[in-house]
Amino acid sequence: MKKYKPTSPGVRQRTTIEYRSLLSGDKKKKSLTKKIKQHAGRNNRGVITMRHQGGGHKKLYRMIDFRQEKLAIPATVKTVEYDPYRSAFISLVVYKDGEQRYILCGKGMQVGDTIVTSEDAPIQPGNRTQLKRIPIGQFVYNVEIRPEGGGKLARSAGSHLEVLGTANGFTDLKMPSREVRRVPDRCFATIGEVSNPDHNLVSIGKAGRNRWLGIRPTVRGSAMNPVDHKYGGGEGKQRRGTKRPKDIWGNITGGKKTRNKKKWSSKHIIKRRATKKR
Repeated sequence: MKKYKPTSPGVRQRTTIEYRSLLSGDKKKKSLTKKIKQHAGRNNRGVITMRHQGGGHKKLYRMIDFRQEKLAIPATVKTVEYDPYRSAFISLVVYKDGEQRYILCGKGMQVGDTIVTSEDAPIQPGNRTQLKRIPIGQFVYNVEIRPEGGGKLARSAGSHLEVLGTANGFTDLKMPSREVRRVPDRCFATIGEVSNPDHNLVSIGKAGRNRWLGIRPTVRGSAMNPVDHKYGGGEGKQRRGTKRPKDIWGNITGGKKTRNKKKWSSKHIIKRRATKKR
């Protein structure tokens, strides 16, 4: 982590990641980028459905290959780059047939490394293979939920899943939330952990830096008027006045399970994540 001299209140607490020592310094591959229109949290009618979004620096989306379906074709890591749309780093890999694609960069992956996706790939960081071949206790990321469905689990910076065992056509995976989920053992997963594990240690330092990221200010409900929030109004600081915490529309927010009871993958959850305070 990089710290700064306290030349101003905004810089005093600021910390950033030393990208110069972690990235290769190469420019983005233009043919693998596209512009995504920013909607600032609004739907097709212009109504705000997700608050506190808007503004921010303009950016280009990098098209990431989460499937990596080119089997048994070795690829060489050409670059390690920053991606403004995600917390992890990405890598441009060049396959032996000449095709270039962006993939999620694994922890410790460097320029010149060789990786491969195959049903009999060696169990080495960066390689991608089926879950039934991965030994117990191994960390994996970019894991598929359905065969040939592309990686869906463990894609953010520093995240990984732990393989607990394989039996009866399924593999048990331990999530970062300590939830245990069962996934078909024919699904592919990448060996190792996602890059940039220090992402959660970054201190923003000032409100303006959040605006650069497209995050608008959040106002406390107790600072609003009674017409605007359930906690608004009163002289001075007031207690909440309700037994359970609620949002601006009166919906319960604390400790309430939000998962759809009819979700198709609920039957594959062996152990639910902890929802109460420890």
